[in-house]
Amino acid sequence: MTIRVLIVDDQMMVREGFSVLLNAQPDIEVVGEALDGRQAVRQVAALRPDVVLMDIRMPVLNGLEATREIVAADADAKVLVLTTFDLDEYVYQALRAGASGFLLKDASARQLADGVRVVASGEALLAPTVTKRLIQEFSRLGAPKVPTQERIGDLTERETEVLVLVAQGCSNSEIAAGLVVAESTVKTHVSRILVKLGLRDRTQAAVFAYEAGLVTPGR
Repeated sequence: MTIRVLIVDDQMMVREGFSVLLNAQPDIEVVGEALDGRQAVRQVAALRPDVVLMDIRMPVLNGLEATREIVAADADAKVLVLTTFDLDEYVYQALRAGASGFLLKDASARQLADGVRVVASGEALLAPTVTKRLIQEFSRLGAPKVPTQERIGDLTERETEVLVLVAQGCSNSEIAAGLVVAESTVKTHVSRILVKLGLRDRTQAAVFAYEAGLVTPGR
């Protein structure tokens, strides 16, 4: 299947560069562009892309607010945030806003294309340098949120175990190997976790696990 992508950035050269790189991939098609967050929200509704490449700093409506609106509208599109600013506040806010992944703009063409594929498939995507900062941010926030903790009771013991492994960055194959089960079984567990907790994807599941205190920095 072809992955439909919307590119959102206020710089024309960036949009055109990403468009050329992604359209060169046999399984990716750039279906539209937007130069600010407000246009992005309208384009998502009109074009129904699979993945939105979202810049953070833009006029009219920034990438964080645009992501919130897209997610609130219950769009199926997955948001992959691209930025030159490797800062804690942007990482955490983007994920809390509903972004499914986060990459720096200096990523290679291959990393960009692979990132689109990973996010489209429902996997979590965080640049290695960003992951460390994210964990530090969770550590700074301190105690888990009580409402989040209460929702853990909806999960079975095995589902909770799988959720912890997802938050630790393990892939389905790695989880399957560690638990000595079939990968298809892991996929089923992950799907049930997302449904029970009302989450969009693995990235949001990881955020949930940290906020619920299931995973702590350093573990």
